[in-house]
Amino acid sequence: MNEVKITTKDGVKIAVNHYKKEGDSVIILAPGWFMTKDSKSFKAMSEVFFKYSSVLVMDFRGHGKSGGFYTFTSKEVNDLNAVIEFAQQKYKKIYLMGFSLGAAIVLIAGADNDKISKIIAVSAPTCFEKIENEMWRKEAWLPTLQKCELNRWFSIRPSVKIGEKIKPIDIVEKIKCPTLFLAGEKDPTVYSWHTETLFKKAECAKKYELFKNCTHAEDLFIQDREKFVEICTGWLFSE
Repeated sequence: MNEVKITTKDGVKIAVNHYKKEGDSVIILAPGWFMTKDSKSFKAMSEVFFKYSSVLVMDFRGHGKSGGFYTFTSKEVNDLNAVIEFAQQKYKKIYLMGFSLGAAIVLIAGADNDKISKIIAVSAPTCFEKIENEMWRKEAWLPTLQKCELNRWFSIRPSVKIGEKIKPIDIVEKIKCPTLFLAGEKDPTVYSWHTETLFKKAECAKKYELFKNCTHAEDLFIQDREKFVEICTGWLFSE
C-alpha cells in the first residue's frame, strides 16, 4: 500500500491509500463524517476488497491527513472527483463505494460522471437537513464508543462556513450506472427510509438491500461482514 496526495481543483491536498493489484478495476472507498482512511474499519475493509480489486481509500478534506476543512458535502465532491481523475489514468473500471455523507458525495459525483462503472451507496441520506442523528440512542453511541480512536478524532476539522449543498434526492435520477443501495434496519443516524427513497427514485439498474439488526454506514461491514462482502463483491464483479 502506498499513500499518495492528490490536489483538488480548489487547491486542497487529499490523502489517499492506494492498494495496487493487477487488473483494470479499482474500488474507491469514500468514508463518511468523522471516519478516515486509516481508521480500523476502513483499513480492514480495504484489505478485504483488495483481494478482488485495486483499492483507493481517501480522507476527505478536514479529515486525517488531508488538508482543508470539512463542509458536510458542500465542497467534498471536489475531493472525490480528484481521486476519480487519478484512478482514470490507471484503471478502466471505476467503482465507487460511499458511506453515510460519503455515500451522498458518491451519488452526487456519479450523477455527473458517465465514466463510473458501478456505485454502492451505504446509509445514504436523501439530504443533509433531514438526517435524524439521534446520538443519545444506544444504537448510536455504543458503536461510536466501540470505534473510538483518539488519533482519528483529533484529526477532524469542520469548517465554520457551510455552503450550499446538492441534495442526493434531487440528482439520483441522473445516475446512469448500476447502483446498489444498502441500509441498516436499526440505523439511528440516517434512517433506512432515506436510502430506500433514493433507491425508488433512481432510474438506473439498481438494487436495495436492508441489513437486519445492523446500524449505520461502516457498521454494516463490522456487524455482518460476510453478508456485506458477499453482496458488494457480487454486485461489483458480476456482469
